[in-house]
Amino acid sequence: MGGVTLNTIRITTPLNEKKISNLKAGDRVLISGDVYTARDAAHIKLREMLKDNVNLPFNIEGAILYYVGPTPTPPGKIIGSAGPTTSTRMDDLTPLLMNLGLLGMIGKGDRSDKVVDLIKKKGAVYFAAIGGAGALISKSIIESQIIVFPELGTEAIRWLKVKDFPVIVAIDSQGVNLYKTGPANYNTKKSHKPSY
Repeated sequence: MGGVTLNTIRITTPLNEKKISNLKAGDRVLISGDVYTARDAAHIKLREMLKDNVNLPFNIEGAILYYVGPTPTPPGKIIGSAGPTTSTRMDDLTPLLMNLGLLGMIGKGDRSDKVVDLIKKKGAVYFAAIGGAGALISKSIIESQIIVFPELGTEAIRWLKVKDFPVIVAIDSQGVNLYKTGPANYNTKKSHKPSY
């Protein structure tokens, strides 16, 4: 498959080096355990907390951050539609959290070279969730609670308990980037397409 595997791997949070080192770009992963949500507004507030020497509202070491702002929760549901947002919006503030022990991120789209280099340096991992499938993804969220910044509304930081949350390894701990290798593999196969 040209460097893309089709394994399905189950992991539980928190992450550690052993769990991450076994993941390869292209692997399908089902995550269970604790995941925290944070978009750009929340990242800015976390940076302000750290600047003021205030402890973060959750344990960042080995944590996974999901870049999501769920829609309002319908009656009788745990959470609204919870599809990923574009990850590059967090790229400027991601290194600060990775340097404190953040090991996993879930979003959509490629990351900056700076973040990819740091993923490789720290032995972290970036997962891609399927954009446009927020209602389906929300079925893997079994508990949800706002833990800080309720004034941000949909961008408040939430604690999520997830079960078999479906993602794909987009950038693995070796820095292999599916957003680069995928198109390259496709173009290679296309150029070798037999003519009839």
